[in-house]
Amino acid sequence: MTKHSEQAEDFTHDIFLKAFTKLNAFQERSSFSTWLYSIAFNYCADQIRLSKRMNVTTITEGHEQSMADSKDNNVQEETLQLVKQALETLTIDEQTILRMKYEDGRTIDEIAHVYQIKPSAVKMRLKRSRDRIYRFCQQPNQC
Repeated sequence: MTKHSEQAEDFTHDIFLKAFTKLNAFQERSSFSTWLYSIAFNYCADQIRLSKRMNVTTITEGHEQSMADSKDNNVQEETLQLVKQALETLTIDEQTILRMKYEDGRTIDEIAHVYQIKPSAVKMRLKRSRDRIYRFCQQPNQC
């Protein structure tokens, strides 16, 4: 959910501390990984909302690692930029649901548990998000 490795490390540390302190609250209604994921998701979403309110600017140190084959690198970079642009047309929740499903390999039921919604609502949100990305890619000079 965050694009910065140092921030991700900080989040991970805080999330595991939070999970450890709430371990006695785990009720085994879902798998442990789903419970932990919901803690992580909620923590990250809260932090992202907070950072947007504070309008924090981060400074990256160093430069991007250069690749030997610049043509392949340029194509990959262009593709990555197009994917980022398409994802930016979605809300944070829509982006997160897509990432949970396709990057993290979460099931519809696990996503529904994290968001506390019905599986049919997750399916509809996934479909709407994919449709929005499709429409974005249909625009001239996109995807």
